[in-house]
Amino acid sequence: MTTTIAASADVSDQAILGEGTKVWHLAQVREQANLGNNCIVGRGAYIGTGVRIGENTKIQNYALVYEPAELGKGVFIGPGVVLTNDTYPRSVSPDGSLKSACDWAPVGVTIEDGASIGARAVCVAPLRVGRWATVAAGAVVTKDVPAFALVAGVPARRLGWVGKAGEPLLLKDTFWVCPATGAKYIEDGISLKEFEENE
Repeated sequence: MTTTIAASADVSDQAILGEGTKVWHLAQVREQANLGNNCIVGRGAYIGTGVRIGENTKIQNYALVYEPAELGKGVFIGPGVVLTNDTYPRSVSPDGSLKSACDWAPVGVTIEDGASIGARAVCVAPLRVGRWATVAAGAVVTKDVPAFALVAGVPARRLGWVGKAGEPLLLKDTFWVCPATGAKYIEDGISLKEFEENE
């Protein structure tokens, strides 16, 4: 498998792209960004300096992934998503002088394996989105999202649970069941975990 970079994309020579990764038109991938195998970076997307992205991750058109974000394997970042990196943003210091990169410490968003962030959602750093969770389109996420949670709204709140297929789970007896696959899940504190038949 070969790596594909569109002629109009701006990919730093210091970025690392895994085999089979595709970077489309007008996308920018900055220095020390590290993308795993078979990733897709859509038109006009931005990948910040040192961002780490796991294999089989899709970053759709015009998404902005600011450093020091970390994305796991199989993550979906929808069109126009923003992963921020500044808790208290200001262009200038209190004395009115223009801030430089040395005047603040970036904080990151971590997206765990299999999670999906819907179109135009904003994740306000610092926070973590748990594995296989789903953030609905247009949500503004301001706190950590548990594994397998479905969150929506401004600010985002948990509306239910989703399975690995992405569909909302149904409560049957003591289990949460995926209508697409039949997989069972059980509540584990404030998150969900997969049920193993030998438990």
